[in-house]
Amino acid sequence: MSMSRSVGALVRMLLVSLALLTGAPAEAGSWVYGYHGGRGFQLWVPEGYQPATPLPLVVALHGCLQNPDQFAGLTRLNVKADAERFLVLYPNQAMFANPTQCWNFMLGSNQERGTGEPALMVGMVDLVKQHYAVDARRVYVGGVSAGAVMAGTLLACYSDVFAAGMVGAGAMYKAATTISGTAWAMEFGSIYHPDDRGRDAWTCSGRPGRTVPVLVMHGTEDDVVNPVNGWQAVRQFLQTSDYGDDGMNNDSVRYVATRTENASVPGGRTYTVTDYVYGGELLARHYELHGMGHAWPGGDARYPFADALGPDATAFMWDFFRQHALDAP
Repeated sequence: MSMSRSVGALVRMLLVSLALLTGAPAEAGSWVYGYHGGRGFQLWVPEGYQPATPLPLVVALHGCLQNPDQFAGLTRLNVKADAERFLVLYPNQAMFANPTQCWNFMLGSNQERGTGEPALMVGMVDLVKQHYAVDARRVYVGGVSAGAVMAGTLLACYSDVFAAGMVGAGAMYKAATTISGTAWAMEFGSIYHPDDRGRDAWTCSGRPGRTVPVLVMHGTEDDVVNPVNGWQAVRQFLQTSDYGDDGMNNDSVRYVATRTENASVPGGRTYTVTDYVYGGELLARHYELHGMGHAWPGGDARYPFADALGPDATAFMWDFFRQHALDAP
């Protein structure tokens, strides 16, 4: 690359970053780049964005060996954002923090409110809110693999920020607290009881008086993260909601399905959907993708970790999110 072209590319990057930092409206349907706390992030501003119209915000957390561009391509989330009108924030794990770009969800400093990587991500959300029109009642978080576990942590410890969350091929909150414990949980499931972690999640958010909706997706043949982790995540968040609806562990919200349905993709995978509805609210939905490994269902086959035979996980995620909003302050 010539010197003039290099300088030009640098100037363009600085101008795009300046759009975020100064609050200038970004070009619709485009990337904006920023930094917070020494970590980078990418923000997708959808086509048709108008500064006077608050939009929902989805925080999308990539898995190991991924970055925001790859996760966006895999999930086609930006295409969905353009069609449905929402912003997408992609935090980027720094290689100095983890050489494989995994989120360090197993470290104690990253499992509590106000510290570590979760606090950095919430800081990014706050930064976006300062410079873009965000509907604060409709902020969501979802991810895959290590990103899914971190998404669960954010949903657990910041349930006043995130209206709902998605755990894709991940695990429940504090499924492991050490590196060796992480290896065990991935192979066999967490040694901790989901009900105990459900209480811990409620406590981490300051014992809020609200239920916490979660969507879980997992392949039945996942040989990286045992599918039992998906069931544990469902139960953990239902227990969190049991505490949240009335402040007590009294089975007002129970780990009992209210609907189970089997479906299939024409020429593709079969899957089972299990719903948990209480008080007219869909609190948990669990997708089991039959025969699928460690992947994103319906992902773009040009990217790693895609399962093109599965249903459209991105559409399912957004359909779940759009049903939930935080109560008005």
